[in-house]
Amino acid sequence: MQLTHEENQFERKTFPITLVCDHIYFQQNIGSLFRISEAFGVENIIFLGKDIPLTPRKINKTSRSTHLHVPHTVVEETAELIDYLIENEFEIIALEIASDSKPLKEVVIPENKKIAVIIGSEINGISNELLKISHQIVHINMFGNNSSMNVSQATSIILYELTSK
Repeated sequence: MQLTHEENQFERKTFPITLVCDHIYFQQNIGSLFRISEAFGVENIIFLGKDIPLTPRKINKTSRSTHLHVPHTVVEETAELIDYLIENEFEIIALEIASDSKPLKEVVIPENKKIAVIIGSEINGISNELLKISHQIVHINMFGNNSSMNVSQATSIILYELTSK
């Protein structure tokens, strides 16, 4: 018998993970990212960019009201975000296919350290400035002809991997 949302036995838990969204503007993705972040116990979300469309009416369809429960901020300038991540000593993990990326299953989670997971824009991926400060760059192994997937799907996969370790 299927359980209702109220009947599930999942433990409520928050992980020291900050999801950093590098210029993500599609409202369906933003809504999905809130929902995924809430499901995986992400501590907060940082949206990098100007004019991020966080209108609740537009994102609520995919967020299912989780945008009300996941703390989030907008940082307009990349330099300001970089300063914040470095000053607060995050372990910075970028999800991107790059010349020096390693498979996600090889990601190393340091103990007692906050983690910043950087995901890239739907069009350009993660900026070079953010890749340069990343301690680890990981990719999801894929076996079809396509070398990318939707940002919210990819985020689900990395958050599952990080929270199960």
